[in-house]
Order: sequence, then C-alpha cells, then structure tokens
Amino acid sequence: MRLIHPYHLVTNSTWPIITSISMLSMAISLVLTMHNKEYGEYILIASIGSIIVSVIAWLQDITIEGTYRGEHTIKVQKGLTLGFILFVISEVCIFLSLFFAYFYNSLVPGVEVGSIWPPVGIVTLDYKAVPLVNTIILLSSGFSITASHNFMITRSYSKAYLYLFLTILLGVLFTVLQYVEYTNAYFTIADSVYGSSFFILTGCHALHILVGTSFLLVTLARMALSHFTNTRHLLFTYSAIYWHMVDAVWLVLFVVVYCWA
Repeated sequence: MRLIHPYHLVTNSTWPIITSISMLSMAISLVLTMHNKEYGEYILIASIGSIIVSVIAWLQDITIEGTYRGEHTIKVQKGLTLGFILFVISEVCIFLSLFFAYFYNSLVPGVEVGSIWPPVGIVTLDYKAVPLVNTIILLSSGFSITASHNFMITRSYSKAYLYLFLTILLGVLFTVLQYVEYTNAYFTIADSVYGSSFFILTGCHALHILVGTSFLLVTLARMALSHFTNTRHLLFTYSAIYWHMVDAVWLVLFVVVYCWA
C-alpha cells in the first residue's frame, strides 16, 4: 500500500506492554528484596531478564522499520528528535529534584545532624582521589564521543568506530572506579541524611552511566552493521546527546557533593 503522507503509522506490537509489566514487576520485586521477602530476588532477576529481552526485540523492530523499510521519513525523524529532547529534559528534572533535596538539607542543617554539614561523625571522601580521576575520565569521554561524531559526519567511519569504542571503555572504567569508591567509603546510605543524599545522587548518576554505556554499545553494534551514513545516524546523535548530559550532571555533582562538602 502506497503511503500518501510523511508520517509513520506504528504497527501493532506486544513489546511496549511487556516492557511496562516487566518494569512494574521489577519495582515491586525490588521492594520485596529490600525487605528480605521470600522469592523477591528471583522475581527481580526474572523481571530484569524480561526487560532486557523485550527492549532488544523492540529495538530490533524499530531498526527494521527505519533502516530496511525506510519508514522513518524526515517528518518522523523530527518527531523522534523532539521526543528525545523531552526525555532528556525529564532526566534533567530528576537530577534537579535530587540536588534540591541536597541543598535543602545542607544549607540549613537540622539539629538532628548537629546543625552542621556534613553531619557529626561523617568522614567525607577526598575529592582529589577517585572523584577527580572520574571527572577526568568523563571529560575525556566527552571529547572522544564528539570526535567520533565528527568523524562520522566526514565519512571517516573507521576512526568514528575507534573513538566510539574508546568512549565505551571510558564509561566502563568510570563505573568500576565508582564501585571501588562505594566499597571504600567511610559511611553508608543509612548514615544520616548526608549518606542518603550522597548515595542517591551518585547512584542515580551511576545508573545513567550504565544506561548511556548500553546506549553506546547498541550504537557501536549498528555502526559495525553499516546502519549509519554521514547524513542519517539518529541513534548516534541521541547517544551523544545523552552522554553529554551525563557529563554535565557529573560536573555539577563533583563540585557540589565532593568539593563543597
């Protein structure tokens, strides 16, 4: 059937509802696991596995629609870009709310924490150690993803692939060092509001690093399959924007949580 409009009519798919149910199951099972309920961790593992399978299958369908069927016209690409921009804005709002909570508790500390910040008994982490190294790593990854994008535009696909792979390695290294920092911290998430604020802020950012790294891995795989050209690489552009957003959030987090504390 010949299309008489530039829009893409989405075909019926079961993956969105499966993904939604799996995410709800993961949230419920996570609460059960935290309260040491029976079978909670098994349901959590099954839910995560279901999410991974459904997301992969969903992305495969989207790839077939856009790359092989050519259903993602210029009009559709503009709509996808607008949707992704709104998604990034929503992610920024999440971090704004977490930073607001941190400032609320730090600028006017309550008597429960000794009316000082950091609270009495909290030994903060040295910002010149792992946090500074992680900052250098993320800044370097920002330069490498930008270089990869520029090489993609200039049709230097081998260099674009190399720099994208380097960005992924830097993201993995950041995650490993963040884990090392957590295991060597002098406080836990249960140590006053400072511990809660610290681990929720840095943990939320670490989660976004994991999502961004997965984003880049999918981009790398599609680049290896020659799905991109110098003028048509929306996924590459989205992954680069997301990674730069994560970089910017870390810079604010480094100054506020590590240096200022």
